[in-house]
Amino acid sequence: MKPKRIAGLAILALLWVWLCVGLLTSADGFNLKNILIAAMSGIIIFVPLYKKYFGGEKK
Repeated sequence: MKPKRIAGLAILALLWVWLCVGLLTSADGFNLKNILIAAMSGIIIFVPLYKKYFGGEKK
């Protein structure tokens, strides 16, 4: 994988972590709803990227 792609994925991951920390430390606090929102957003963002860049070869 190219260094630009690695840097882009790293920046995206850091941005997602920063937003999740902001969500979990908000006025609502650390509760199940906020944890589920953070987990679902991670799945929506990172599963397609994983399949695209690290998935197996399609026949």
